[in-house]
Amino acid sequence: MKAFTELGSYEGRGSMEGWLTRITTNTCLNLLRSSKRRPELVASDLTDDETAWLDSNLAGAAMERHQKSERSLVAADLAGRVLETMTPDDQLVLTLIDGEENSVKDVVDVTGWSESKVKVQAFRARRRMREAVEKLLSRKKDEL
Repeated sequence: MKAFTELGSYEGRGSMEGWLTRITTNTCLNLLRSSKRRPELVASDLTDDETAWLDSNLAGAAMERHQKSERSLVAADLAGRVLETMTPDDQLVLTLIDGEENSVKDVVDVTGWSESKVKVQAFRARRRMREAVEKLLSRKKDEL
């Protein structure tokens, strides 16, 4: 890639092979020099305490990532189930704006609605969805 981008600087003195070899050599030398400035730390260089600390923190981070993705899946499932109970217009506007992250203008183009109708529909649909989720949560709380 570097040879291609620098092709304009090739003056024709000497062979093309020599010019390419020089680019390759210089690129490799620069990579080696930069790696010496940033020495790599390997696990065998760590003390037992450092290894234990690293293991516990990595395990914690992995568990946290797993729990976060699990919560996201549960939230998405809940949102999908609540969305199914809503009117088709509410489903459409929420899916387009919040789900697919389309702009209001894009939704206007797709639906043929006015810009103000899209905004009002989205506002009211979000409110109805929030109310439905709050109602579910209050029922769940009453059951406990």
